[in-house]
Amino acid sequence: MINKKVSSVQEALQGIEDNMTLMVGGFGLCGIPENAIAELVQKQTKNLTCISNNAGVDDFGLGLLLQHQQIKRMISSYVGENAEFERQMLSGELEVELIPQGTLAERCRAAQTGIPAFFTPAGFGTEVAQGKETREFNGKMHVLEHAFQADFAIIKAWKGDTTGNLIFKGTARNFNPCMAGAATITIAEVEELVEAGTLDPNQIHIPGIFVQRIFQGEKFEKRIEQKTVRKRM
Repeated sequence: MINKKVSSVQEALQGIEDNMTLMVGGFGLCGIPENAIAELVQKQTKNLTCISNNAGVDDFGLGLLLQHQQIKRMISSYVGENAEFERQMLSGELEVELIPQGTLAERCRAAQTGIPAFFTPAGFGTEVAQGKETREFNGKMHVLEHAFQADFAIIKAWKGDTTGNLIFKGTARNFNPCMAGAATITIAEVEELVEAGTLDPNQIHIPGIFVQRIFQGEKFEKRIEQKTVRKRM
């Protein structure tokens, strides 16, 4: 078995350069690769195209890269809670492609499975379909969408082993599984990294064949975007 463990986040991100396209797992602040994003900020990698459901908040997650003007294009399903994302989009500083959330997930999954393109009814009759091929199936119009082409996919899992097998926890699973193996190189950031053979095979969500590099993050803040609590009785 191939040992895919790397010793640090710096080693894991080797090869990521300006003008590359990155898939970044997570949903807002849930299940994001915190250590990898922080390292990209430190590396000052710029002119990135980022494929992610949204950009988190102003001062955390992908919002940090936006703050430092390191992202030139975002491919997302919505702006979310990030005021800086909104400002850059409206001012024209940032190129933004907003696509239906299901289409975003399927374009990742298509890249993962080697499907070059697919037809979906989502977006037909809207701006989403402008300039795209459309076709009728069973009396319903569909839009042709292409699989993403990304240089790196950076995902986050709860547990992983040295061969790249991954287990996700709760809703942190979100976009991470469909981005694994969907780029030329997949980097997995995990909270706990164990030796091969330690994980229960029945609990593994993503097999190691989809991962090229894996490392254990040093710390995770796991911030909450909107904290809602019940009034004390």
